[in-house]
Amino acid sequence: MLTAIVGINWGDEGKGRMVDLLSDGQDVIVRYQGGNNAGHTVINHKGKFVLNLLPSGILREDKVNVMGGGMVIDVAHLAKETDKLREAGVVITPDNLKISDRAAICFPFNVMQDCLEEDRLGDRKFGSTRRGIAPIYADKYMKKAIRMGDLLHPDYLAKRLEEVLDWKNMCLSAYKGAKTFGVDEMTEWLHEYGDRFRPYICDVGNYLTAVAQEGKNIMFEAQLGALRDIDFGIYPYTSSSNTVSAYAPIGAGVPNLRVDKTVGIMKAYSTCVGEGPFTAEMFGEEAVRLREAGGEYGAATGRPRRVGGFDVVASRYGCRMQAADELALTKLDILDGMEKIPVVDAYEIDGELVTEFPFGEKLEKAKPHVVYLDGWKCSTTACRSFDELPAQARAYVDYIEKAVATPVKYVSVGAERDSIVIR
Repeated sequence: MLTAIVGINWGDEGKGRMVDLLSDGQDVIVRYQGGNNAGHTVINHKGKFVLNLLPSGILREDKVNVMGGGMVIDVAHLAKETDKLREAGVVITPDNLKISDRAAICFPFNVMQDCLEEDRLGDRKFGSTRRGIAPIYADKYMKKAIRMGDLLHPDYLAKRLEEVLDWKNMCLSAYKGAKTFGVDEMTEWLHEYGDRFRPYICDVGNYLTAVAQEGKNIMFEAQLGALRDIDFGIYPYTSSSNTVSAYAPIGAGVPNLRVDKTVGIMKAYSTCVGEGPFTAEMFGEEAVRLREAGGEYGAATGRPRRVGGFDVVASRYGCRMQAADELALTKLDILDGMEKIPVVDAYEIDGELVTEFPFGEKLEKAKPHVVYLDGWKCSTTACRSFDELPAQARAYVDYIEKAVATPVKYVSVGAERDSIVIR
């Protein structure tokens, strides 16, 4: 069985806690795209963990975790992330972590270029996390990237690094204040942070194909959500990779395999980090209360998230883009204290109500059409079955399920692993 866990909206939906929960029945968990530009937060008996690069299944010692070829890996960040987990008692060895030889390495010069470009754009910036993600994906598609597998071939690596730096320094010279990077400096950086991962690097495509042939269960873990997909999201305010489930086997290294089930993750309200159109956005004291109640700050950057009511238009589109078979609705408990709950059921564009997610300029013009549903004004955190939820909470879940035309199977009522309602 091959299952994909994906975000329906702008990211930050709670995929980490759902992967941690649902990975119990899996053999292998695979991250298939993205880098350290987003965080997956998991809370379990060992504590609270924010994972930027490692698959969320790393917190289960009996699971094998794979970092796929569709990822971009800052080895310095990965070194710090693995060290921090080991300090907390998490076991990480080549037996339970495998890194694709095809994954691109995100270098310090990529991070610098990202920062310089955001500074150059000023008020027109994209809201980058400034971690080098767009530049390294650009390098990859210009065939200028160094890949993890190159670490296993020092002579070839030295030649490639010299060629890449000759070009990259020329590109950076266009920016005021940019430094140049030398081969010796970047070689030393790779020795310090990259060499320790050489035992973990392998052809993960061969490994995953063999696992699938043995009939084992594989879970694909996405980063961010459908609305951040480079092709189908709110371009240009997107990530630089494909976040949709259809890309999962490709980014994992097994385009020969097919996803059997896709579980879409979305919050009971809307959040968004960074720039770009966010039609459901709330402002003022109402927004502050919701942000504080939900702890809505970016797991990777700490930036305050923009918040709003549940967006039916964006979520229905996200469910379609992700080919979601079922949904997990997270953070329902954050709405416990609200008397009336705002829901965006349509967009108003040039005086017309629109229910299909718009493109480009029309999305920039969109204004929310808001309806209010009854709140339940009591705690849901102790509920462990759907019938235990207050009647208004059940009605809210049913409304969302019907509106996005996808069944809601899981309802999260807290951050802990067992704070879940399964329908």
